[in-house]
Amino acid sequence: MDIHQHEEDPVAARRDRTHYLYLAVIGAVLLGIAVGFLAPGVAVELKPLGTGFVNLIKMMISPIIFCTIVLGVGSVRKAAKVGAVGGLALGYFLVMSTVALAIGLLVGNLLEPGSGLHLTQEIAEAGAKQAEGASESTTDFLLGIIPTTLVSAFTGGEVLQTLLVALLAGFALQAMGSAGEPVLRGIGHIQRLVFRILGMIMWAAPVGAFGAIAAVVGATGAAALKSLAVIMIGFYLTCGLFVFVVLGALLRLVAGINIWSLLKYLGREFLLILSTSSSESALPRLIAKMEHLGVSKPVVGITVPTGYSFNLDGTAIYLTMASLFTAEAMGDPLSLGEQISLLVFMIIASKGAAGVTGAGLATLAGGLQSHRPELVDGVGLIVGIDRFMSEARALTNFAGNAVATVLVGTWTKEIDKARVAEVLAGRVPFDEQTLVDDHAPAAVPDQRSEEGEEKARAGV
Repeated sequence: MDIHQHEEDPVAARRDRTHYLYLAVIGAVLLGIAVGFLAPGVAVELKPLGTGFVNLIKMMISPIIFCTIVLGVGSVRKAAKVGAVGGLALGYFLVMSTVALAIGLLVGNLLEPGSGLHLTQEIAEAGAKQAEGASESTTDFLLGIIPTTLVSAFTGGEVLQTLLVALLAGFALQAMGSAGEPVLRGIGHIQRLVFRILGMIMWAAPVGAFGAIAAVVGATGAAALKSLAVIMIGFYLTCGLFVFVVLGALLRLVAGINIWSLLKYLGREFLLILSTSSSESALPRLIAKMEHLGVSKPVVGITVPTGYSFNLDGTAIYLTMASLFTAEAMGDPLSLGEQISLLVFMIIASKGAAGVTGAGLATLAGGLQSHRPELVDGVGLIVGIDRFMSEARALTNFAGNAVATVLVGTWTKEIDKARVAEVLAGRVPFDEQTLVDDHAPAAVPDQRSEEGEEKARAGV
C-alpha cells in the first residue's frame, strides 16, 4: 500500500500545478478585460501575445493528428472498419449541421435583430473588405485537400491535408502487417514526445489569454457591444439551446451520458477556447482526452480531425443568424427560399474554415457576395463584435465534436462504457503532464482484461 501511495504522489503534485495554471488563465482573462477598458490604446498593442500562443498550439496540430490517425488506422486489422467509422461520422455531421441551421433560422426570424440599425460609409467599406477573396469554389476546396508534397501537409498547417496523408500512411502500414509494427511503435514514441511538448507550451496560456482578451476589448469598446447586444445575446442563447437541449438529449439517449458531466470533464479546454477565441487551440487536448475517456484510437483519430472541418455547428448557427441580421439591417429581408438556398451554400463554403479566428466572418461575406451582392456592405455592422461571437462559435463547435466522438464510439461499439463512468466520476484523472495514457488500465482493476485487449488492438 505504501509503495502504491508513493507512486501516486508525483501525479497528484503535477495535477495540482496544472490546477494553478488554469487559475492563472482565469486571472489573466480578467486582467486583460480590465486593461482593455482602462487603456484601450495599450491593450490593442498586446495582440501579438495572443497570436503567438495560438500559433504555438497550431504548430503542434499536424504532428498530433498524423500520429493519432496512423496509430489508430494502422493497428486496425480490417480497413472496412475505418471506412464505417468515417462514413458514420460524416453522415452524423451532415444531419447535425442541418439541425443547427434550422435552429438558427427559427431564432433569427423570431428576434429580427438587425432592425433599427443604420449603415454608414465606413461600415459599408469594412463589410466589402471582408468579402475580398473570401469565397472559393467546391472544386478549389476539394483540390485543396491534396498537398503539394507528402511533407507540405505538415508545413502548411492544413488539417484536411494532414488527415489525407495520415490515412494513406495508416492504410499502408495496415497492409504491411507485422513488417509495419516497428514503424507503428516509432510513431507511438513520437506521439508521446509531441504531447509532452504541447504540455510545456500550455504553461504560456496565461500570457496568451491576457494578450488576446485585452486586444479585443480594447479594439471593440463598450459602445459597439451595447448597440449590438441583441444579436450577441440571441446568438449565445441559441448556441446554448443547441448544446444543452439538442446535443444533451442525443448524448443521453444514445450513450446514457449527462452532457454536464462531459462538459465538466472538458472544462479546461473550454477555458482555453474562451481565452483564445479559437477551437483549434484545444484540438490536440480533445484528442488526448477522448482517448483517456475510453473511446478507441481509430474512432478518435478519424472523428475529431474530420469534425473540425465538417462538424461546425456553431458556425452554422452563426451564418444563419448573421445573414438574417445583415438583411434586416439593410432593410431588405430574405425570403424563406432565399434563406435556405443561401445557407446551404454557406455550409458547403465553410468546410475549410475550421478553427480559424474570424473565418466565419469571411465565409459570411463570401456567401452573401455570391448570392446577394447588395447585402455585402452590411457585414461591416458585425465586424466589431465578431470576435465576441467567435467565442460562442468556437465553444459550440468544440462541444459538438466532443459529443460526436462519444456518439460514433457508441454506435460502432468502440467505447469502454465502464471506463467512461470512472473517468467522468473523477476516479481516473487525466495526466496533464504527458497527455498520454500509459498506465490507464491499472486505475480500473475490474476492467483490466477489457482495456488490455483494447490497448492491444490500438497497438500501444
